Amino acid sequence: MICNADEGDPGAYMNRNEMESDPHMVIEGMIIGAYAIGANEGYIYIRAEYPLAIERLDRAISDARAYGLLGNNILGTDFSFDIHIARGAGAFVCGEETALIASMEGNTGRPRKRPPFPSQKGLWGKPTNINNVETWCNVASIIKNGADWFTRIGTEKSKGTKVFSLVGKVKRTGLVEVPLGTPVKTIVYDIGGGATDNKKVKAVQTGGPSGGCIPDSLFDTQVDYEHLADAGSIMGSGGIVVMDEDTCMVDTAKYFLEFAVEESCGKCTPCREGTYQMHRILEKITEGKGTNEDIVLLEKLANIIKLTALCRLGQTAPNPVLTTLRYFKDEYLAHVEDKRCPARVCRSLINYYIDPAACRGCTICSRNCPVEAIDGKPGYIHIIDQNKCIKCGTCMEVCNFSAIVKLSGESIDTPFAPIPINKGR
Repeated sequence: MICNADEGDPGAYMNRNEMESDPHMVIEGMIIGAYAIGANEGYIYIRAEYPLAIERLDRAISDARAYGLLGNNILGTDFSFDIHIARGAGAFVCGEETALIASMEGNTGRPRKRPPFPSQKGLWGKPTNINNVETWCNVASIIKNGADWFTRIGTEKSKGTKVFSLVGKVKRTGLVEVPLGTPVKTIVYDIGGGATDNKKVKAVQTGGPSGGCIPDSLFDTQVDYEHLADAGSIMGSGGIVVMDEDTCMVDTAKYFLEFAVEESCGKCTPCREGTYQMHRILEKITEGKGTNEDIVLLEKLANIIKLTALCRLGQTAPNPVLTTLRYFKDEYLAHVEDKRCPARVCRSLINYYIDPAACRGCTICSRNCPVEAIDGKPGYIHIIDQNKCIKCGTCMEVCNFSAIVKLSGESIDTPFAPIPINKGR
């Protein structure tokens, strides 16, 4: 019996919190599960980046042994069961059960073809049961309160509650537990408080780097396994990333795909080569060098990888691309046809300018520019040399008069050389 505690999604920390705050809840669930199926060996596969969780699990396992709840002939019965900790090296792909098993056996963490499934042939060739931390944490409560108590929460097909990690551009971040079937808007607005700085929420991404982006027009979508799949996303481990109006959805797709490229184990060609080629196309688009043919090829590649990759990492890696193409196609077209980033994020498609009407000639921008790209002296309207500017945004951050503007496709009249403030007005 294995507890999968390899929580690899960026920004997700639900399992870590459960193990750090109540490790006995995980252990008790595994003991009950082992008794039910007749297992006598248990392992908690946990990534080494969780030292506090490992420390507390170690102590909890030792305490359980001391009280006779683990080991041989538990509580004087003929039932024997013990739990050991297996430390993972932090490979995202090892969240996939067959890759996890390979890692525990001392092999490279790479998925293998199924069938046979782990329940038939798992760790060291023995039938193996694998479940997530949150699943094991629910077992004792279900046994204590009954199945009816648990199943009256949630939807017809998705029962119980789910813990989510709510992060991103939202006022209240943190862990939230809600009944399955709760609408996205309830989580984002009622619990999260909406976007920071009173900006408009554009989308949320569920399911980590392999999840999809859901636009605000679909925020009535229920958060459960079926409805998220209909929207092109997944539940994943339970991460929810909130994105506001300043988020470029093309850049977002590129960011999540880059993670998949770096974490691919390289075993199958669709994932190893396909995601890499998709990332190259996205780079081309965000640099303003893309074409309409690139968008067509990008979608074609995404669908092929989804159908042919060996494991769930490869099969779900195209989700951020497919959902952004589905719901935010206009942003792709703006990058390709207009050479413009509507959210003013992609560096190759933006420029920083100084508004002559707002500049006070204070020199704070020129003094802080790391590449000396700003020309001007005290009392003169300043000018940014676009050939030198590295688009770091430092000038905008330090300006006290909101004189620095970031543009993509728009134009602004600026003087060709620094001139006195009075004349410039």
